[in-house]
Amino acid sequence: MPQFIDTRALNDDARNAAAREAALRQVSWPRNLAPATVSYTSHGHVAIVGPAEAIGPAARALADSELASLTLVATRNAAQNTIDDIPGAHAIACATPQLEGHLGAFHLTARDGGESLARASIGRDHFDAVLDLGTPPLLGHDLPPPGYYRVGTRVGTDMPLADALAALRECVGDFEKPRYFQIDSDLCAHAGRGQTGCTRCLEVCPADAISSLKQEIVIDPFRCHGAGSCTSVCPTGAIRYALPAPESLDAYIARLLATYHAEGGETAVVRFLDQEAHGAETDTAAGHVLDIPLEEIGAAGLDHWLGAIARGAGEVRVVLRDDLPPSLARLVRDQYAQARTLLEALGHDTRRLTLIAAGDTAARDALPILTPLAGRLEGERPTAKREALNAILDFLADHGTPAVARVPMPEGAPFGTLAIDADHCTLCMACVAVCPTRALSTTGDTPSLHFQESACVQCGLCESACPEQVIQLEPGFLATPEARHRVETVKEEAPFECISCGKAFATASTIASIKEKLAAHPYFAGDAIKRLEMCEDCRVKDIWHDLARDPNAQLKV
Repeated sequence: MPQFIDTRALNDDARNAAAREAALRQVSWPRNLAPATVSYTSHGHVAIVGPAEAIGPAARALADSELASLTLVATRNAAQNTIDDIPGAHAIACATPQLEGHLGAFHLTARDGGESLARASIGRDHFDAVLDLGTPPLLGHDLPPPGYYRVGTRVGTDMPLADALAALRECVGDFEKPRYFQIDSDLCAHAGRGQTGCTRCLEVCPADAISSLKQEIVIDPFRCHGAGSCTSVCPTGAIRYALPAPESLDAYIARLLATYHAEGGETAVVRFLDQEAHGAETDTAAGHVLDIPLEEIGAAGLDHWLGAIARGAGEVRVVLRDDLPPSLARLVRDQYAQARTLLEALGHDTRRLTLIAAGDTAARDALPILTPLAGRLEGERPTAKREALNAILDFLADHGTPAVARVPMPEGAPFGTLAIDADHCTLCMACVAVCPTRALSTTGDTPSLHFQESACVQCGLCESACPEQVIQLEPGFLATPEARHRVETVKEEAPFECISCGKAFATASTIASIKEKLAAHPYFAGDAIKRLEMCEDCRVKDIWHDLARDPNAQLKV
């Protein structure tokens, strides 16, 4: 049940503010002293793309800059007298230019796979920066790559022409930015043995910097903006945010809360926001508000929000800016919907977690309604993301009244079970071979299939890999830890023994399925069907015995 507090106990905001300041002095924000970086080199070769009547004035505004070259790519109305009087500029007409790349390495072509416009105009393989004045834009990403400037009015992505021109004047030189992520391919649930599973990171990246290459997730560090959406949505922790690492952020929140309360602070509200929203505030938040100023708001997801509640926050507030890229805003709302559903399923008041708008000081400073839970999650956060989240969910279940029945989750949530038709399962173990989290397993002693729901991220690899098509995903959240962590035996059979040597090598259902599928094959016609009941060694021996007895058969080999 929710615990309500007498807000009169919080009327001494000065005491709370003093406790917060003491906590901030004693607890350092986690920082990488020397984070990994990626480097760009730009010599100032700029392409301006768009209708001639727009690119001409923009080029004239840059004529006195120190850029190495200007190439004007007119998409329409390319009259020579419109753009041919700009000193030193190269003019090209191209109705449908195609663009890819990043600062220092933009490839602009007349069409996919067509001639390089940089090669045709300035004798180089690429442009260093691009100003896009056309409609539709050359790149439609919510977060375009560095060096690409799109002029327009799209919230969060476009910029005024004057700002774009100023940025282009400064685009010459060597530049660095952090490498925001780390990838552990062994944990990735995207693909396995030719099957495709989880695609969550591919769907949420606002920079379109993530791709699937030969069934492996690859992130282009030159196009990545560090939005953090991929790390929040990744169910296994295969993609990890590096500024800071998840364990460091969680430890900071835990220490901050513990020190705040030890210094006499009353019920704390933890507020997650990005540095841009934090820097835009002109006043100081109320004393009970503990800020977590992230590099990007997507760098923390439901595991950190719920973790803050488990670590001693009475409430958590997440700041959502109006000018966030649309895909990033959707991610935050999706994570918020999942977190609130989990809270309710675990028997907690959903008001412990709220979304608030940037600049809404009343919502920011509101006194908390709910006291912290009667206890705090102790210990360091496990490195494995799913293990860390399970620890948080178990704690919340122990301090709540979890629902007994399975609770429906928002679409795409990485929680659920599997519906397996055990009668038609042959225990071939194809599902076990592709499962990235060991939610599906076998003991190895006897042919058997086991399932643990708390490890399942609903990636779908098992469903795709099953040759009998007897596995279906069933999304939903089972709130009771005992049921969620229980290892269920889906099917178990006695091993099938070779009819020749007696060695156990398969299951009866596997042999029956193979015999049914190969009954019409000439190689196993007649008495030869018995070979399917032999182990691999005895099968080879039987074939060679037949060849030795029948010289004519040898001619067919």
